[in-house]
Amino acid sequence: MRLGNVWYQGQPRVAVMMGDSDSGGCQLLPKEYSATDDLWEHLMDDAGRERLMRAASDSVTVRDLGWRPPVLAPSKVLCIGLNYRQHARETGADIPTVPVVFNKFPSTLAADGEDIPIPAATRELDYEAELVIVMGRRAFRVSPEESLNYVAGYAVGNDVSARDLQRSTSQWLFGKSSPGFAPLGPWITTADEVPNPQGLPIQLWRNDVLCQNSNTEDMIFSCQTIISHLASVWPLEPGDLIFTGTPEGVILGLPEDKRRWLQNGDVVKVAIAGLGELTNRFVESRDD
Repeated sequence: MRLGNVWYQGQPRVAVMMGDSDSGGCQLLPKEYSATDDLWEHLMDDAGRERLMRAASDSVTVRDLGWRPPVLAPSKVLCIGLNYRQHARETGADIPTVPVVFNKFPSTLAADGEDIPIPAATRELDYEAELVIVMGRRAFRVSPEESLNYVAGYAVGNDVSARDLQRSTSQWLFGKSSPGFAPLGPWITTADEVPNPQGLPIQLWRNDVLCQNSNTEDMIFSCQTIISHLASVWPLEPGDLIFTGTPEGVILGLPEDKRRWLQNGDVVKVAIAGLGELTNRFVESRDD
């Protein structure tokens, strides 16, 4: 099941995607469901998902919709750094022995198709294609073996990073949490359709040039390990998001004389097999 938060005729709705193509049709849930944030308990079992499918009506086409982030109000946006072996190597970092954890503010979320403002404070803006875990049930002190039972689904993400700001302090938050720095979408694919999150091709294009081309099997710490590790410290609540790290191919991993940081007008597309494509344009900030 694939479902996302949309605007339809000026109203906030939830769309259920039909078929395999993001250019195809979809159906809208009743207006009483204005966001996926209202639906976590329905997404956690076959019966709940079937009820939602039966409730969906009002057939429309994707081109009639405006996307919103597929999760609107997570209590936490947690992220794992240096979680692909080849990415750690390209940046000259040691392979971590425990997950590298940082966070973004919920205000960083952006939708598919939304323009991402480039802060005036950075000159070194980078992309990071990522698989994002969407929690559907409260998880606290859970084992790796049971951790995926708490997942509602998965989405495509981009951990936008201002490298100069990131390096200016020992904590990464400063370079990771400007408005729009967590594009997510276009929809959530429910966990029942992703039996193995460790075998997904993941790619990123900048202006139609392929820059990242890997597979989630290269993760150092699996989704199961990540969830269990985070839940050993924090209760993970329904709707919480976990960005699971990026593969090799980021701008930072290039030789210094080859680095061409993101600029005004650049279009970045992230694709994960079976989960969809996320596309955003980067623009000069108008609010600085």
